[in-house]
Amino acid sequence: MNTAPVPMYEWNTIPWAKAEREVFKLQKRIYQAAQRENRKAIHQLQRLLMTSWWACVLAVRKVSQDNQGKKTAGVDGVKSLTPRDRLALAHRLHAHPLVPKSPPVRRVWRPKPGTSEHRPLGIPTMEQRARQALVKLVLEPEWEAQFAPNSYGFRPGRSAHDAIEAIFKGIRMQAKFVLDADIAKCFGAPGKARRFQRVPFPPRQESSQLTGNRVLGAWR
Repeated sequence: MNTAPVPMYEWNTIPWAKAEREVFKLQKRIYQAAQRENRKAIHQLQRLLMTSWWACVLAVRKVSQDNQGKKTAGVDGVKSLTPRDRLALAHRLHAHPLVPKSPPVRRVWRPKPGTSEHRPLGIPTMEQRARQALVKLVLEPEWEAQFAPNSYGFRPGRSAHDAIEAIFKGIRMQAKFVLDADIAKCFGAPGKARRFQRVPFPPRQESSQLTGNRVLGAWR
């Protein structure tokens, strides 16, 4: 349980510029530690960010106000939060960033464009989405330091337009071969243990021993 003091704010009076600044400073330190391959510093800073009040309020704002799917309900039926509810959720995240067991997701089937197939989509509850957003804030800086410079998928500050620009600059001076590969189902096929082997863990933990929330529990 996190016992760090919490600033006293109403939701509508939270200084968002300060929150973003404080979170960015910690993320920058994590990024720099990852570049130095300092595992101890990385996990110490990640623990700090995981229990940061400012990171908690930003995670709640992300899923309840900013995201396109903010009105999508999970199994609990909650579609929106009042300012008081958002503040209460931020307090719960700050007190208990990790929970021993995640609630079930609401399963819906969405059609795949151009085909008759459907793909399953699991929709977590609002609270669980906030926890995931908090974890994303913590993990993203470390992985950004490791990604290849010419990768553009699901990375902050990058888009398909950046990939198009990189391709144009690479082929405008001379003709080159282009490989078109279908990687559908590539990411769903490897087993859970194989995926966890790619996640860096604290030295005292073995990835083969971790599943679900125990992955994040390795920080504690």
